[in-house]
Amino acid sequence: MQGVLSGFLVIAVVIGVGYVIGRRGNLGAQGSEVLTKLAFHVASPALLFTTLARADLSVVFSGRLLVTALSTAAVAGVFVAVGVARGWGVGRTTIGALCSSYVNSGNLGIPIAVYVLGDASLVAPVLLFQLVGVTPVALTILDLSTAGGKQPLWRRLLTPLRNPVALGSLAGVAVSAAGVRIPGPVWDPVQLIGDMAVPAVLLAFGISLRGSTLPLRSGDRGAVLLAVGLKAVGQPLAAWALAAGVFGLHGAHLLDVVVTSALPAAQNLFTYASSYGVGERLARESILVSTALSVPVLLTVAAVLG
Repeated sequence: MQGVLSGFLVIAVVIGVGYVIGRRGNLGAQGSEVLTKLAFHVASPALLFTTLARADLSVVFSGRLLVTALSTAAVAGVFVAVGVARGWGVGRTTIGALCSSYVNSGNLGIPIAVYVLGDASLVAPVLLFQLVGVTPVALTILDLSTAGGKQPLWRRLLTPLRNPVALGSLAGVAVSAAGVRIPGPVWDPVQLIGDMAVPAVLLAFGISLRGSTLPLRSGDRGAVLLAVGLKAVGQPLAAWALAAGVFGLHGAHLLDVVVTSALPAAQNLFTYASSYGVGERLARESILVSTALSVPVLLTVAAVLG
């Protein structure tokens, strides 16, 4: 428990430093954007590559991946059922279902996996499942239900394979599976670049907190509350029930799957909503509220299961 609290304290301090940087304007108006792009396009792919290239793939592709898939489907299905009953429309319901189940495995998942769970590879199954499994399905539904998709359908379906984080993860898995040993002069600079991922992400998140508006003041309040409730409470509970009751996981393995399921909604969901012009406010407010709630939820999970 003490180690988990220390991990969250480290994360909170770095986020706080980022907030101060944002308040002072030390990195300019684009500081958060630059750090986010650095982490997304360069540092995080390098971190996941070096982590997975030497990871035990039997751990990556274990029963925990199935727990993630089933808990994701469960909470997304609840939102879809309510969305159909309330007549929210296919596009808006799709965005809400994503906000209910699609965790922030990159921006927050990697730091939490490193500092709380002690292994960045533990977030890789969730990340790969979302990018290679959930994203193509969701984007296909949005393409077919809205007029917002300007690119051909085949390009939308290939979006995850153009994602640098996904490519870094897949490359690491390939190297591990092939048993290739990368020489030091190649490995060391990649590892050094990967070391930038966690601080860059946390600083960018802290900077982005400056000037945030209060949510839950719009006509989307009902949908936002449903999405946040499913994401913050429903998904970790579903993961716990499946992991402990069905798959017999316990100890550190149980903590891993519940912690990753308790992560807040991913920030890139707002990008999807904006691209298709549907559910933008729902996505923005769900992400903000679920991120705020994730701290007490994760601390509770760590206290109970840690």
